[in-house]
Amino acid sequence: MSLFKSVATFGGLTFISRITGFLRDMVLANFLGAGVLADAFVVAFKLPNLFRSLFAEGAFTSAFVPLFSQKLVSDGKKKSIFFAAQAMAVLVVIVGLFVVLFELLMPYVVEVLAPGFRHDAGKIDLAVQLCRITFPFLLLISIVSFQGGILNSFEKFAAPATAPIILNLTMIFSAFVFVPFMPTAAHGFALGITIAGILEILWLYVALRRIDVKIHPYIHVLKIFHNPEIRLLFKRIGPGVVGAGIYQINMAVDTILVSLVGTGAISWLYYANRLQQLPLGVVGAAISVALLPILSKALKAGRMDEAHETQNKAVEYGLLLSLPAAVLLIVLAEPIVRLLFQHGKFLSSDSLKTSYAVIAYSIGLPCYVMTKALMPNFFARGDTVTPVKYSAVVFVTNFIFNVILMQFFGHVGIAMATTIAAFVSLFQYLHGLKKRGFWSFEHNLIIKTGKILFISLLMGICVYAVLHGLIFYKPLTEMSKFALLFTLGGLGIFALAFFIIFARIFGVINIGEILKMMRRKNG
Repeated sequence: MSLFKSVATFGGLTFISRITGFLRDMVLANFLGAGVLADAFVVAFKLPNLFRSLFAEGAFTSAFVPLFSQKLVSDGKKKSIFFAAQAMAVLVVIVGLFVVLFELLMPYVVEVLAPGFRHDAGKIDLAVQLCRITFPFLLLISIVSFQGGILNSFEKFAAPATAPIILNLTMIFSAFVFVPFMPTAAHGFALGITIAGILEILWLYVALRRIDVKIHPYIHVLKIFHNPEIRLLFKRIGPGVVGAGIYQINMAVDTILVSLVGTGAISWLYYANRLQQLPLGVVGAAISVALLPILSKALKAGRMDEAHETQNKAVEYGLLLSLPAAVLLIVLAEPIVRLLFQHGKFLSSDSLKTSYAVIAYSIGLPCYVMTKALMPNFFARGDTVTPVKYSAVVFVTNFIFNVILMQFFGHVGIAMATTIAAFVSLFQYLHGLKKRGFWSFEHNLIIKTGKILFISLLMGICVYAVLHGLIFYKPLTEMSKFALLFTLGGLGIFALAFFIIFARIFGVINIGEILKMMRRKNG
């Protein structure tokens, strides 16, 4: 499967996932608002996700997928599946013990993660209860990510990309199934998270069976370490664990600092980050997930020209989609937040403060996507050490700017620090790949990047002018939900048409080539 097909499949389904995610967040905002209940729930929701990069999509998967993909090429399906069964057994034991330990220590974990809760005993008790309900999701989602890694190695991207939709729909239905029978709405949504993890495992189990892959339980865990391939896996995981650990500490520091800003700040940043995650998840994650097994197989087979061209396309697709998305998020931040979240207990003042954070995050969005496109180049070569070094620099950068900027800009300063760290991260990957001769920004790609940036900025200026022309006649605070939806829909169509026309004029995109690839995809 080509990179275009893979990104289109994974990205399209991820887009649907993000849309259902927004519906989920609208339900959460309606039931929880942006106060004590919402802050406690967000901490409980974020806690298992803090460690996903360690046990799930991060260190383990980044080390496992290249080995598994290369093993499929060299040793065939049967031996590869046996290797996967051994790796999964180790994963389940390690993560299971980790979950049990954290369940026992949860009061201390919450105090460390959200020190701003300490002055309110009711708030910290509520957060502990919710975290104990949600934390088993870490084990469940680790298994899901492992299953997804196997499917991706077989270039089956649809089922793994669909799995997050199950989480979103389960949480939405929790408002009607669990919330009415729980002490608070937050308890009902927390239970929905864990139930969703079980459903996702079952979904991917069926998908694996469809390609005749069955991972049998492997109970002789201690014997596994006699396998040299498992030892190699853990040798590669080691640096990844450190790198993921740095990333998680980074996220934890953000949560700790924003909890000190005041009530509501955690929620404002959460909803702002959710908006950023739409293009980042659809574009960045899709490219990263699709690129890793394709690069791994090309490098294993010695097809260096193919690997280089694939990397070029990944960067080009990332820029083509993330730059205009970032500009639109900056220009339309406030009306988007008002449309999606301002109802029920989520107030107009919450919308304004959330939109400021959206703008700060969006400036760094193209850097996040570019980094996602470049990182697999190291992992596909078995180099898990270099990304760790880069993560350490990013952590220090983020921490320093967090402490400085939050003094002046509060929760927005934390978002600004994240964006600055994203620029530093991108520079490291660009420099590191060029220095090692793995890949470099070629002249043609630089020119194309400049054109995409120019067209995106021009589009943003036009959209901004039209929006403020409309606001002149009727302020956003006076618009109905229907008027906001109509306005944003019209501006979105205008922006898309504007970008496509000018991209075609400047030779950035070739409509005929895209249609040809789409026909191959559907063929």
